[in-house]
Amino acid sequence: MDKLRFGTAGIPTCTKGDTIQGIKDVRKLGLDSFELEFVRSINITKEKAPEVNKTAKEKDVILTCHAPYFINLNSDNPKTFHASISYIANSAKITSLCGGYSVCFHAGYYMKQDAKTTYNNIKEGIRKILKEIEGHKIWIRPEISGKKSQFGDLKEVIKLSQEFDQVMPCIDFSHLYARTLGENNTYYEFKSILVEVEKELGKKALNDMHIHIAGIEFGEKGEKNHLILEESKFNYKDLLKVLKEFKCKGVLTCESPNIEKDALLLKKYYEGVKL
Repeated sequence: MDKLRFGTAGIPTCTKGDTIQGIKDVRKLGLDSFELEFVRSINITKEKAPEVNKTAKEKDVILTCHAPYFINLNSDNPKTFHASISYIANSAKITSLCGGYSVCFHAGYYMKQDAKTTYNNIKEGIRKILKEIEGHKIWIRPEISGKKSQFGDLKEVIKLSQEFDQVMPCIDFSHLYARTLGENNTYYEFKSILVEVEKELGKKALNDMHIHIAGIEFGEKGEKNHLILEESKFNYKDLLKVLKEFKCKGVLTCESPNIEKDALLLKKYYEGVKL
């Protein structure tokens, strides 16, 4: 990746139209990435994908994807387990056809199982996903999750990334902050996260990041809901300083309710950081 790019999670609120118009509007706004939101359905067909690909290339907008929410690779129901694999694999295939480079997803829930069993079940699910998408050049990214009941703390997503060549973490810093009930929210904590990622996965992990940021509210179980950044206690300013200090590259996707406004806020602040 050439730099750290900023964009929206889905079609900007100002867009009057579909994904293709959304990509065009992202560029008009001065942003340069766009996350396809397949969270409720994979809403781009194989027939439509080439046009999405062409538009993104013309506008120099990098595409990522968020796979459907209804995924649980740790389900003891075979139907749910295999459906989850299909949702992620199909999201990856369509995103690849669109010219996208990364698909993220919430991997599953602990379901009252121990962490080791959960990890092994999810690892097996990812192995099957990679087999299904063979030939598609796209990153598969388990995301740091915001609730304690969900699989996906920092160490878990890093460990999965060590297991497979085509897997890297989606680092949702807001989720990590909510999951740890307000920790991981200072300059030095952000710095330690990136040090750990680089130590365990190499410099390539910092040169090809898929990051999520939003304002966020949490309770005793972790994430409750997303907020506008300025209405949240999430310390995005120090995070951006650290990302610039480490010369991170890749995509930073804003998931705040006012997606394009906060994405532009993040980009403007980042560009103003002096090292």
